[in-house]
Order: sequence, then structure tokens, then C-alpha cells
Amino acid sequence: MAEYPLILRYAARSHVGLVRAKNDDSAYAGRYLAVVADGMGGHAGGDVASASTVLDLIHLDHNRHKEDAGTHLADEIQSANSLLSELVHVNPKLAGMGTTVTALLLSGNKLAYAHIGDSRAYRLRDGVFEQLSTDHTFVQRMIDEGRMTEAEAEVHPHKNVLMRVLGDVDASPELDLKYFDAIPGDRWLLCSDGLNFVRHAMVEEVIRNTKSLATSAETLIDLTLAAGSPDNVTVVVFDIAEDVPDQTAALETVPAAALDAEAPVLTIEDEVPDVGDPARSEVETSTDPDSAVTADDADADAEADNEPEALDSYVRADAVRLELASREHELVGAAVTANAEGKIPQLARQPAIPRAATVLTHKPATEAPTIVEDTEVSLPRLRRRPWLLTIISVLVALLLIAGSWAAYAWTQTQYFVGAADGNVAIYKGVSQSLGPISLSRLQRETNVRVDSLPAYSQQLVANTVPAPTLGDAEQIISDLQLGTGTSLPPCELLPTAPSSTPSTAKPSATTAPSTKATATASGTATPSVSSTAQASCTPGGGK
Repeated sequence: MAEYPLILRYAARSHVGLVRAKNDDSAYAGRYLAVVADGMGGHAGGDVASASTVLDLIHLDHNRHKEDAGTHLADEIQSANSLLSELVHVNPKLAGMGTTVTALLLSGNKLAYAHIGDSRAYRLRDGVFEQLSTDHTFVQRMIDEGRMTEAEAEVHPHKNVLMRVLGDVDASPELDLKYFDAIPGDRWLLCSDGLNFVRHAMVEEVIRNTKSLATSAETLIDLTLAAGSPDNVTVVVFDIAEDVPDQTAALETVPAAALDAEAPVLTIEDEVPDVGDPARSEVETSTDPDSAVTADDADADAEADNEPEALDSYVRADAVRLELASREHELVGAAVTANAEGKIPQLARQPAIPRAATVLTHKPATEAPTIVEDTEVSLPRLRRRPWLLTIISVLVALLLIAGSWAAYAWTQTQYFVGAADGNVAIYKGVSQSLGPISLSRLQRETNVRVDSLPAYSQQLVANTVPAPTLGDAEQIISDLQLGTGTSLPPCELLPTAPSSTPSTAKPSATTAPSTKATATASGTATPSVSSTAQASCTPGGGK
């Protein structure tokens, strides 16, 4: 048993990669908390999802959880998911965004673990380097069910499809929850799937043989770039250590700028670099609590700006800044941009901001933002022009008709595989209707009986499988007969960077209550509490 309390020594780095225009990854590392989030959702939402989630968890970085650390971690991730859903409700352009989350929270001599998605957690203990997380991907599901080998998974067209994510989904996220023993000397690696471009043996060598945490993190980033990774890459490396006063007064949190001249260390006052600039890792480092921003400073700043909109937009941002400034930490990726700009993304324009700030700081709200009443202003009387209103109404009606016709015409270019009189059939259109109007018609009925297919394929047919072309639909039917499970719809997916299959080594751990995944073929990767495993693909932009 450790003589002193345990803490984390840590280093975190992130890089936009060689192809992407912006960094959708975020990560945080502190004395008790480490988390990596890999956002997805195309042009609009990946960075928002990851930054929002990471910043929602930072207040957990303390040692007062006792035996409830796992519960606190799971609850806060569920809350982060709810906030993402609210954000999509406020801004529909962010629909489809999501993020992976892999987090470890130290409490006493235990590490509470929560995971969803395909980011990974590795541990080096007593000379054994092993992957402790499970990829929540379609190909990993097929491997677990014995339907696919690891070699087949490497070349499968849907190997990047995520089955479980946090974000714009219909159900509560289904998290992998466990407890691990925290033993001094253990070294951990959390990473986004961008690191999968580096061979497993090379990653192990770096973690095993590089003493410096900062050098380990930098080396992994450099190896990923040398391998030509097109994806963002983010790593957090930390050691379990005893909090010996004369040895841990200054944790190893070397700013990236000390290792690379192109990486400025961002503080909350600094101007944030352009997210789209594929420069060196964005890092915000805080190691001196004495230099932290105080609550009085934040209040003075708030009073200096009397605009109600600014108050609504930044109340929560101020709380996050104070939270970060109060402790040693490293923050990297999209979360740095969100924090430095003072625009914490979830609810930046909602009146519920004070509630979010209260949740973040665990303090009761004492004041509400001042509501500015509308002031009656005399305006010149406008002359009525009924003919103008008539023209506008006609134009709007014509636009609606034209839009409806264009939408219907598009549906008639699509196909899907379904059932007709007990046989597998190809339909033209989409599997929906507008009231009594069906948007599909039977294209061709095959002689393949639905009940002759494997159970997995029967479920796919029952839920219908979309296909962009007739040829794709025919190929899906052929695959269904083979029962390979390779016939997922070639729709727009939530892709991840190509990843190697996970190590088969499994840790010994005390497992907290968890449920199993349900994924349907309805076109949305939906975490659920069902125990039925079915494949689906998730529409949305690329990671």
C-alpha cells in the first residue's frame, strides 16, 4: 500500500494532422483526471462536441470523490451528452455531431474508468503493455461475434463505422464502466484513433523506454505525422505516483512550446490560434495556482462589460476559466480554442447558462442575469402595400412547391432492400411516407425468402437497408444471403481513421455496472440499454 496519497504525473499533446483543416480532438490531464475526446460531425460540430465534453468534466479533477468516483464520472458524461443534445436543439446545423470519450478518474487507490467510442486506453504495468479499452466499432462487434477475423477487419469497407458514441443520439450513451487498481509506477496512455497509424510495437517501445512523459507524448505525435496520418492525433501519457511533498511540488507539465518553437503556450488571456491552422499542438498549461484568476477578477471583468448578450454568453466561460486556473493541468486540442476565446460551446446563447455554470462549480446560483426589458420606440408609420405582400406570398408558395417536388424527385433516385410478401425485395425511393403518400414503390421482388436468411440478416431486412444505386441494392442482397454482415448501407458514415484491431490482452479489473450495446440498421448509431447486438451506420460528416 502506498505511503502517500496517489496523484497523476502527466503530459498531453495534440496535432491537427497532415490533412484536416481543424482539430476535432480535445484532451485534459490533471492531478486526478485524464480524458481524451475525439469529435466527429463534419465541418460544423466535431470540435464543438469534443471541447464541450472535456470542459464539462474538468471540475471532477479533485480527490474528494471517495467511493463514488465511478458514479460521478458516469453521471457527468451523461450530463455532457444531454448538453450536446440541447446544443443541437438550439443550432440544428450541428445535428449529427458526436464524440468519443475515454476518461480515468483517480480516487484513493482506484481508477474509475469510463469509455465510449474508439479512442483507446493502454497500461504498462510490471513490463506488460496492454490495451484495456474496447473499440466500439462495427468490425470489432463482428470479431466479438465470431463473424469476422482480425485480418478481414483490416480491409473491411465499414471498419471505421462507430457503433456507440456520445452526442446527438436518441438514447442515453452506453458507457463501459470499470475500476482499475492504481499502483505507483503504472504508466497509462490515452489516445485518439489518429495514433492507430503507428504500429502497436512502436507505441509500446516509446511508452516502455522513454522516461520523460513530455518526450513520450511528443514522440508519439511525431511518429504519427511521419506515418502520414490524415487524422487528428491526441495523446495523454501519465504515471501513477505518490504525492511526496518534496518530489511532486512541481509536476511534469512541460509546455509544448519548450519542445517546439511553433507551439505557443496559451493562457486564458492569450489570443487563440486559428483552429484550421495545421500548426503544432495547441496546449494550455497551468502549474501555478498562485497566478490563478480570482473570482473577484472575474466579477470585475463582468462588470466592465454591461452588455446582456455578453453576460449570457460568458457566464459559463468564466466558471470554466476559474476552474482551470485553480489547479495544475494541461488542456489540448479544440478545448483550448473554446476556453481561450471564452465561448464555451454548449449553451453560449441560451438563458440556461447560469444553470450550467452552477453545475460546473457545484455552487448554488446567487444571482441571475439582468433581463433587459424592451423599450417602446416610436417608428415612422409605414405605408401599407398589399400588392407587395401578395407577391411575396405567391413567391413563397412557389418556392415551397418547387422544394417539395425537388425533394420527392431526389427520393426516386434512391433504393433500399426490404421485405415483400416474405421475400427479399428491392424498392425504389425511401422507406418513409408523407401521410397517405408513400415515397417508395416495389422495384423487384426476389425469390429469396426472408426466413431463409441468418437471423442477423433478417433483422437488417426488417429494418430496411438503404442503397444509393440499384447495383448496390443487388450487392446487398448477395451479401445478406452469405450472412457475412458486410452489407451495411453505403451511406455517409461517421468514419474514424483506419485503425488496427485492439490487442487481445485483457486486464484484471473490478467491473462497475454496465450494459451492452444495441445498434440498429436504421441509419443512426444509437447507444442504448438493450442487450441485442445489431449493426448500423451513423449518418454524418467525417471525423
